[in-house]
Amino acid sequence: MADPKGFLTTGREVATSRPVAERVKDWNEVYVPGSLLPIVSKQAGRCMDCGIPFCHNGCPLGNLIPEWNDYAYREDWNAAIERLHATNNFPEFTGRLCPAPCESACVLGINQPPVTIKNVEVSIIDKAWESGDVTPQPPERLSGKTVAVIGSGPSGLAAAQQLTRAGHTVVVYERADRIGGLLRYGIPEFKMEKSHINRRVEQMRAEGTKFRTGIEIGRDLDAAKLRRRYDAVVIAAGATVSRDLPVPGRELNGVHYAMEYLPLSNKVQEGDLTNSPITAKDKHVVVIGGGDTGADCVGTAHRQGALSVTQLEIMPRPGDERAEHQPWPTFPMLYKVTSAHEEGGERLYSVSTTHFEGDEDGNVQSLHLVEVEFKDGKIASLEGTERVIPAQLVTLAMGFTGTDQSNGLVEQFGLELDARGNVARDADFATNVPGVYVAGDAGRGQSLIVWAIAEGRSAARAVDGHLSGASDLPAPIRPTDRALVV
Repeated sequence: MADPKGFLTTGREVATSRPVAERVKDWNEVYVPGSLLPIVSKQAGRCMDCGIPFCHNGCPLGNLIPEWNDYAYREDWNAAIERLHATNNFPEFTGRLCPAPCESACVLGINQPPVTIKNVEVSIIDKAWESGDVTPQPPERLSGKTVAVIGSGPSGLAAAQQLTRAGHTVVVYERADRIGGLLRYGIPEFKMEKSHINRRVEQMRAEGTKFRTGIEIGRDLDAAKLRRRYDAVVIAAGATVSRDLPVPGRELNGVHYAMEYLPLSNKVQEGDLTNSPITAKDKHVVVIGGGDTGADCVGTAHRQGALSVTQLEIMPRPGDERAEHQPWPTFPMLYKVTSAHEEGGERLYSVSTTHFEGDEDGNVQSLHLVEVEFKDGKIASLEGTERVIPAQLVTLAMGFTGTDQSNGLVEQFGLELDARGNVARDADFATNVPGVYVAGDAGRGQSLIVWAIAEGRSAARAVDGHLSGASDLPAPIRPTDRALVV
């Protein structure tokens, strides 16, 4: 145990954010660099090393949280990163982007603010990079087997790194021009600077993983030919089909999917573009969808100089405390204020868009909405609550509906889909096509980054066992697992 009285003597303290007026003028991460390290040891000391650490079950990766909390408290950073990397390939990603279901399951959280597990995690890995403790781990010998990984998001990268370290020759195919998937082009720079991806990719290259960008399987390279070329294939292409909003005026200029809008601002930061072709500058912006992607659109619009930003959510406003049907240690739906929301804008709950209006040139100018309520499981509009708000840019951030079937990948492989439009798989992540496996959102559906990494690691074990007859790789989950989170 770290500090036996830590949870009694030390209050919860989180990372310090840069002032709003400063950070909206740039695209750097919102937190003050180095603000965590002076406080993280005491924060780790709040961990009670519970007899039954529910944080383990709250985390799909099964992170050894009490162990690396203890090492962080003692400032034994070498031991801390060893324990952290034992279950998580990319803690710098989860430490910045994961909603921390582990903290929702923290035993201390029953009646006190939980341990700042996420902040401790990111402090450990940042310290490890700074100290040179993150080094390539190439395999001692090669197996002679080859594996293709389709997609370079967190699931694909995790599977590729595990399989490379097991001795297989792994090639990662990415349809975009850079590695990273939605980590690269879906997550704004102010939430995670892309240097974190770049150095992990260089580590993986040094270990032997090969990367092929600008190749879309099914369109640029026939999937059936790919299958014949490799001993096994892992599909980690994500669930990239955006949910649409089929209302009058949807065709107007200025109404875009979030994933049309967000990648362009990232390309500006990469130096590919001088200015984004879709910009919020001097516009009234409406973001439809109350989740994390919607918040990313909000923060991006602030930095581009929007006149106003309004975020719409059809569901009621979540509560500030756990609902009765979401008791500890389950992951609750709570009202949260992200860094983007701290920067301004308005959030409207229990509202539904009825239609858009445009000018004579076909550009969106306003959005009509109505308040709604849920009755008997159905959405009902409230009469007399209609109103109009200005909107010269609208982003649709309502989630994703399944695997992309437009590029030929599903058809050329001959893959079966489940009822939700995801690639069907068995308990070992295997599809109906021999030697073809699926991990991450492509098989699970839209989910969390921590689930993606867990699935990538588990699929890698299944593939390694298929190719080698047995596997020493860890497998944190099976496709049927749900742990304590959705």
